[in-house]
Amino acid sequence: MKKKITVLPGDGIGPEVSRGAVEILKAVGERFNHQFDFIYSLIGGAAIEQTGSPLPDKTLNDCKQSDAVLLGAVGGPQWDQNPPELRPEKGLLQIRKELELYANLRPVSFNPSLIESSPIKENIITGVDLLIVRELTGGLYFGKPSARTIDRGEESVVDTLYYKRKEMKRILVTAFELAKNRRSKVTSVDKANVLESSRMWREVAEEVARDFPNVQLEHMLVDNAAMQLIKNPTQFDVIVTENMFGDILSDEASMLTGSLGMLPSASLSTTGPCLYEPIHGSAPDIAGQNKANPVAMILSAAMMLRNSFQMDEEAKAIENAVNQVLAAGHRTPDVVQEGKRAVKTEEMVERIKAAVLDHAAISNIMSIYA
Repeated sequence: MKKKITVLPGDGIGPEVSRGAVEILKAVGERFNHQFDFIYSLIGGAAIEQTGSPLPDKTLNDCKQSDAVLLGAVGGPQWDQNPPELRPEKGLLQIRKELELYANLRPVSFNPSLIESSPIKENIITGVDLLIVRELTGGLYFGKPSARTIDRGEESVVDTLYYKRKEMKRILVTAFELAKNRRSKVTSVDKANVLESSRMWREVAEEVARDFPNVQLEHMLVDNAAMQLIKNPTQFDVIVTENMFGDILSDEASMLTGSLGMLPSASLSTTGPCLYEPIHGSAPDIAGQNKANPVAMILSAAMMLRNSFQMDEEAKAIENAVNQVLAAGHRTPDVVQEGKRAVKTEEMVERIKAAVLDHAAISNIMSIYA
């Protein structure tokens, strides 16, 4: 099979983890006789520096002509003082709108090999297997007006939380469809005791639930959901929520596994290619130091194989390789135990690549890094 993939390395550690994911995909291509053609384009701060735009037209065209998109990370302190339209994050928001990436899927599951890395007690996180479904193109991040103003001589500011009913229904239907193939439970998170948008969200959730009689629906206020994720995370199957709540809760949920560097995500489109990215940021403090954890980016590539290319066996090969390397005790600095040797980014990639290919290669890599 032949597939075209646009790679957007971005900023900070983005290029490092992107290189790792590409190496693993090349190994998959070698093992399963697939051809992956990689196109590299600019986004975020790197794009601003070279083109003056956080999302150049060429990048958008490359993405639209591809079968899927891999994104590293965007952002860095050197662009923090830029005007809003020239910040790296603007490119991220724009590409979500342009590709109609309406749903972000963030799986969180318990990995026994990383139990020591989680700040949460073992008896609480054992068995965690949840999926956060976040609406991605509406809410506060996109609503207008969004501006600073002067009101009666005093500086003021406004952000607008805006949704259409059909946007709410679309993401809720997606969550119920996903829950059908899991444990058939949807937790819809809102702030219906305060926000009118959340009251409408809850109404739409009830409406959608009637079409899925075998899926349980529960409503939960966002502040309670934040507490329950730490207190009793195994109660959750599929969590669905609007843009900002999903952004916050999914980062919180990452700490169940011990690090942002472990969790992948997929952003689904209704009309074009889907986009896959780790949930971590650009981590400029460790950029270029060979310390970044490539696992989230590599697992994002596995999600791409499964969701966009229907390559389930190939995706499992990557996931099994990651689990094998972790089970052998290899850790990057973000999840390494005190007193243990931390594995560098490139070494972690090589070990996972070897595990994807074959056991003979694993033995060879082990001897190299012994």
